[in-house]
Amino acid sequence: MTALTEEFDSRFAQARQIADAVLFEGYVLYPYRASAAKNRLRWQFGVLVPPGWGEDSGEHSHQRTECLMESRPGDRLAVELRFLRAQRRTVERALPGGGFEPVEELELADRVLVPWDEGVEERIELLVPVPEPAERVVHPFRLLAGEDIEILHEEDVPIGRLVRRRESVEGVLRLTARAVPGPYAVQRLTVVVENTTVRTAAPADGREAALQHSLVSAHLLLGLDRGSFLSVTDPPEWAREAVAQCRNEHTWPVLAGPPGRCRVLLSSPIILEDHPSIAPESPGALYDATEIDEILALRTAALTDREKREARGTDERAGAVIDLADSMPPEVLERLHGAVRGLREITGNAPGRPWWDPGDDPEADPEHDRVVVDGRQVGAGSRVVLRPGRRRTDAQDLFLDGRTALVEAVLHDVDGSVHLAVTVEDDPGADLWRAQGRFRYFQPDEIALLEEP
Repeated sequence: MTALTEEFDSRFAQARQIADAVLFEGYVLYPYRASAAKNRLRWQFGVLVPPGWGEDSGEHSHQRTECLMESRPGDRLAVELRFLRAQRRTVERALPGGGFEPVEELELADRVLVPWDEGVEERIELLVPVPEPAERVVHPFRLLAGEDIEILHEEDVPIGRLVRRRESVEGVLRLTARAVPGPYAVQRLTVVVENTTVRTAAPADGREAALQHSLVSAHLLLGLDRGSFLSVTDPPEWAREAVAQCRNEHTWPVLAGPPGRCRVLLSSPIILEDHPSIAPESPGALYDATEIDEILALRTAALTDREKREARGTDERAGAVIDLADSMPPEVLERLHGAVRGLREITGNAPGRPWWDPGDDPEADPEHDRVVVDGRQVGAGSRVVLRPGRRRTDAQDLFLDGRTALVEAVLHDVDGSVHLAVTVEDDPGADLWRAQGRFRYFQPDEIALLEEP
């Protein structure tokens, strides 16, 4: 077993851009301060806790990646396990007579320091010949506990210090490869990552104690010298049955690197598509893929000076986000507003009408179409009682439960579903909504037809 070669390191470079996004997703969220409620529950993805810790919490001590590969004689398999290791940072102020004492906050000219768990990036690398069918590669690893101290100065006078402590973490990588029956020279590769750290405290001590010995945001990069991996998401027809038998636990493998190349595979706790890439408009990491970059950048730039100092004191990465938002030129911010990835010609539509316009479909007539509800015809002009379904995600609809409404139109969407456009009776703005064509929408099983007087 050896470290990765320069060739593999270069081949992994593009995949690492995506892997970094996975590694740090949710690391620190807007408003990027430790005091924010959303930053008090940390580490949401790919956490491998010590054995026994996750039995009652739903977290796990292992992840299993299984995929198909077409290796060549003499092929080598490169494996890179990447994860964050929690590092507890405490803040201490200098005492007048010498020494230090812990504090909850230490104000500096440019930042406000607070206790915080930092994430230290760790990599476990190995390069081995593709395992033979009867061979099992086992690679244990151990990261020792440690402590670092950083003295803080202002005007060359020590005013405090940061103490960073890391706990020990132990784990193991297990690799096997077995031939898949059939006419094709395909192997099923299985890679298991397991946290084997011996517990030093009881599970009752809570998740915070377990995180100090965990592999956080754990994911794998796999590479072949000359062979290739098969897509698990969209395999060739001849391999679909074999791919369906692959068992992936707490992770999902996708092809990585440029489209058309299949020598690198990324297995991550966040489900991605094959050949994922970072949007070229993205100016840098914001650590929250569930938000819109433009909104995050604008809201971050609008933070008060005090809030920005708190963010800079929370984490260096949070400080980098603040600096990015403050220095973003207008032309870069404008690119975040949206992008067109591709265009295609639509034919067969009436001039000037988009393909989704009901007026372009001669069979669609929202004002006269009817739908059957409980054996009775419902259409424009029908009076109904609203019964919003629990599956609806719009909480405002639930406030209309039991209200009467007037059906304005019956609409069919491109997926074949039927929707009833309604205005709520006794709504003083109903005429205005009707004039603007703005309605509330319910499915047929969410209404009951009223008896006509």
